[in-house]
Amino acid sequence: MPESSLSSLAQRIDRLESTEEIRQLAGKYSLSLDMRDLDAHVGLFAPDVRVGRGKTGREHLKQWVDSTLRDQFTGTSHHLGQHIIEFVDVDHAIGVVYSKNEHETGPEWVTMQMLYWDDYERIDGRWYFRRRLPCYWYASDLNKQPIGDLKMRWPGREPYEGTFHDLFPSWKEFWDNRPVDDQLPEVAEPAPLEQFLLSMRKDTPAPKIRVR
Repeated sequence: MPESSLSSLAQRIDRLESTEEIRQLAGKYSLSLDMRDLDAHVGLFAPDVRVGRGKTGREHLKQWVDSTLRDQFTGTSHHLGQHIIEFVDVDHAIGVVYSKNEHETGPEWVTMQMLYWDDYERIDGRWYFRRRLPCYWYASDLNKQPIGDLKMRWPGREPYEGTFHDLFPSWKEFWDNRPVDDQLPEVAEPAPLEQFLLSMRKDTPAPKIRVR
């Protein structure tokens, strides 16, 4: 077999193995979070992960996750949906993961629908989260459907809007532009390979996330 073919085959195998390792990251994130294994959890992130307000590193991340979980939730369960992964280069990738979650929080049982926008990085041969951006559609008690505006409804807090649609301008464009009757719409060319997510983003800046 020609050397060029071997190189191509090696690259394709690396891409498949990387895709699966990244996909496992999302599952490990949910399991370690729900089981409160915070060392396992923060070990999924890059060693110098940015935590915010000038803080970096897994120690700061562990402190923040501990405080968040201990103060708000008795128990949680994260259920993953579709996972789209696209590679920026051999050691960097981006992804979107859907997640539907259940939370025991005081006297209420809060369900949530959200997605994560992820940045992944391979460091010393292993893939890690560089960043997870959580975007929320709704959170509401199991017996109270989140109809209407301000769908983020946590016990003891004023309702507020999530950021579920804010990553993608298509949501607002859809509602702002009703098609003309009997006029065929324009159709854009399909996105290039490995650029589906970025094509949907259209350089939209990351929204500011209000922590639950």
